[in-house]
Amino acid sequence: MGEVGRPEPVQLFCGVIFSRAAPVDDVKAGLEKEFGTIDFTSGVFDFNETDYYEKEMGPGLRKIFFSFETLISPGTIADIKLVTNRIEHEYPRNEDGSGRLVNLDPGYLSLAKMTLATTKDNFHRIYLGKGIFAEVTLKFEKKKFRPLPWTYPDYRTEEYIEYFNELRSLYREKLKYKDFHP
Repeated sequence: MGEVGRPEPVQLFCGVIFSRAAPVDDVKAGLEKEFGTIDFTSGVFDFNETDYYEKEMGPGLRKIFFSFETLISPGTIADIKLVTNRIEHEYPRNEDGSGRLVNLDPGYLSLAKMTLATTKDNFHRIYLGKGIFAEVTLKFEKKKFRPLPWTYPDYRTEEYIEYFNELRSLYREKLKYKDFHP
């Protein structure tokens, strides 16, 4: 029988899909209020690998990633997804409160994998509770992150993989110097 142990702390990040009208600086400030200082930001990417959000959010969508200075316990990701869902609803697209200006995709990174939190079930997702599922989206193999058969098209791009490889290097340094108590 294995011994129950503490999980290694993980690197929290949040992907932000946003419309042209989105107040990205306000969203960033809201994320920092909830999760602490942002310590690494990606470039801004065109979000054009799918039109899934276009009907709700409009055309010309973009995406940016923020990672946070403080490491987290992986067991907190369901609660974090609930907070990001609440933040999304603070920015409705239409006057009647429908649609969104932003879509927030929180996840975490460990040395071995990148995991996303989602409200959508599928065969490869594990239920965490509170209506939230987790999906391993990228695996670290042969010195870089690599997609899995179910990885979303945008997360397969070299630009995203490059961001997560760099984030992993920063996370690895944090593990050397941070004291963490989940």
